[in-house]
Amino acid sequence: MTYESILIVGCGNMAGAMLEGWLAAGLPKARFTVVTPTRESVPGDVELLREVPEGRHFDAVLLGFKPYMLGDIAPILQGVAGADTVVLSVLAGVQLDTLRERFSQARAVVRVMPNLACALGKSPVALAESGLDEAGRDALYAFIEHLGTPAWVGEDRFDLVTALAGSGPAFVYRFIDALGAAAVRLGLSEDQARELAVAMTEGAATLAARSEHTPGRLADMVASPGGVTRKGMDVLDEDEALTQLMTKTLRAARDRSAEMAKEARD
Repeated sequence: MTYESILIVGCGNMAGAMLEGWLAAGLPKARFTVVTPTRESVPGDVELLREVPEGRHFDAVLLGFKPYMLGDIAPILQGVAGADTVVLSVLAGVQLDTLRERFSQARAVVRVMPNLACALGKSPVALAESGLDEAGRDALYAFIEHLGTPAWVGEDRFDLVTALAGSGPAFVYRFIDALGAAAVRLGLSEDQARELAVAMTEGAATLAARSEHTPGRLADMVASPGGVTRKGMDVLDEDEALTQLMTKTLRAARDRSAEMAKEARD
């Protein structure tokens, strides 16, 4: 199948970033229709509606609203989520069995978990599906690949992948902010500290993505024994302080995703 007509229902931060990514990749705006009762404009000036259109066919329907709204909105979408339509969901915590129950007539249901970097075509994108054959999986992969790097993930690991790849940018942003705040406390101006922290992170991430070495090895390459960097690294490494903190962080995000799945079922 091809993805020539996509209905986006709800266009918040994530769905909006996905739309930006598809348009930036060169997909024509005529492929997309957005339904949202609140936004006055959407990326790319694509067709914007206030209500779900009747009597129209869509290859895919992207669920881009808040998870708690699924029970109210799913019945409204039955007319556009038929046997030839793939339902794509970015609803955190809403599992495939719940989606299949809500959209029993749809060709397939798919969980999609990118992050906001999909607007730049730079996001990892976790995928889990029910109802696609091999050709359908290939077609979806090609469509999602415009947003970054897709990966099929078993649903038993989807909550953890969501915490790492979906929520992860927020944790990185918080770390960048903390680096800048620490530099301010030690004497730099706020503007200079933020500029240096962001520039440093961009360069380090780019090198990590391109290097043959692991991030851990790169850290050791920067930190000479007895040197400046090693002294700072000793603070992060003591009693695995940073790893322990990130384990606690990912566990909390993963567990909240699992809780939301239960709430969606209930």
